[in-house]
Amino acid sequence: MEEKRKRTSRDTDWAGTRAGSEQTHRQPGSAQREGAYRYRNPEEEGYYGNGQGQQQYRQGQGGYYQNGSQQGYYQNGPQQGYYQNDPQQGYYQNGPQQGYYQNDGQSYYQSQGNPNMYQGQGYYQEPDQRNRSHKKKKKKHRKLIFALELVLLLVVALGLFAFAQLSRVGRVNLKDIVINSGIAKSGYRNIALFGVDSREGDLDSGTNSDTIMVCSINNKSGEIKLVSVYRDTYLDVNDGHYSKANSAYAGGGPERAINMLNKNLDLDITDFVTVDFNAVIKAVDLLGGIDIDLTDEEVKWLNAYLIETSQVTGVSYENVAASGTQHLSGIQAMAYCRIRYTEGWDYKRTERQRLVLEKIFAAAQAQGVTGLAGLINTMIPYIKTSLSNTEMLALAANIGKYSITDTQGFPYDKQAADVDAGDCVVPVNLASNVSQLHSYLFSESGYTPSDTVQQISNQIINNTGIQ
Repeated sequence: MEEKRKRTSRDTDWAGTRAGSEQTHRQPGSAQREGAYRYRNPEEEGYYGNGQGQQQYRQGQGGYYQNGSQQGYYQNGPQQGYYQNDPQQGYYQNGPQQGYYQNDGQSYYQSQGNPNMYQGQGYYQEPDQRNRSHKKKKKKHRKLIFALELVLLLVVALGLFAFAQLSRVGRVNLKDIVINSGIAKSGYRNIALFGVDSREGDLDSGTNSDTIMVCSINNKSGEIKLVSVYRDTYLDVNDGHYSKANSAYAGGGPERAINMLNKNLDLDITDFVTVDFNAVIKAVDLLGGIDIDLTDEEVKWLNAYLIETSQVTGVSYENVAASGTQHLSGIQAMAYCRIRYTEGWDYKRTERQRLVLEKIFAAAQAQGVTGLAGLINTMIPYIKTSLSNTEMLALAANIGKYSITDTQGFPYDKQAADVDAGDCVVPVNLASNVSQLHSYLFSESGYTPSDTVQQISNQIINNTGIQ
């Protein structure tokens, strides 16, 4: 009997289209190529085309391999995968581990079995590259932490320094502030500013306040409006005693002066800042001087006031040589603020004071928070205030937000008269003036003054006969 020989890979049948032969395996839609042959044994089966495409089908324990574009799907027991050798990219699956491999030195890896290894999805690099990248990231991270720590230390140091300096400020605790019933200016902060002619550095009381201003800050917009109350204004300065407004500070210090403003003007002031001559001089000099347009008459009186101002402060001076725009030193600016014997008299004097304050504010604002810190530090010996360190720092930190948009003098309707308190500026109907003031400061059109203001207004009419 003729011995049957096992078919091997060398024994091939030309595929052609032989009837009854096993069907040739190929991709759907692919054409049968010339020279193709097929083979089959218990382990292997497939289709091979030896043309230019060199495509083959091979299945062994469940798998498919195509050698044309070098793509294929491979399955071997629990291992499953897809391999593509052209762009050297492939997908590999092995049991519970799944991943995507790209042969350019980087790979994408997903592990379902181990949540600590790129749970969900992750990105994998070759060990050397991964280590180098990790070291670079750690180095950058350390630098970032160091920079943040350095900034934090600087902020803390500056804060401590600022608090230490501000602790030197003369602070006054106000106890009995009077505010008329129903008065609360929501959205605004109103602060009283006083300038005193103190020859001995006493800022508490005992001296008249040459400068009386209301600084009204719009908390939302940062707009600041300044209103000067003429120092000779005839008002209720203390519990029914009518006199010049500047006498309130002399008789009861900042507390009485604030109460005078609140009662007569329907305000809600709870804080103040008081300075003397030296504060203005130091501030202007530290900021490098200010530019002011001077008339011939102002130059004459400015130089005259320089003599007394120098005697009071001990600061040397030079006369201003001419009118026009002049760059004034601190003592020259202070002398300019004191001029009252020109056209406009005391009304014009308060206008000059507001102008100098605007110039100081603009120059300080240009220097930023650090420049303002130096300014405050220099002026500390010449300041009294009720503001806390925190409040002063907050105001300084927001200096870039603020802008002085306008200034005015009060009262609007007035008449100079010699009354029981001497030569005074008498408000022509105080209630009407207060209504105008609230329209200006708080945009309260048609404001109706409180009963307290109305009573004071009537009393002024009774005392002076001016209405």
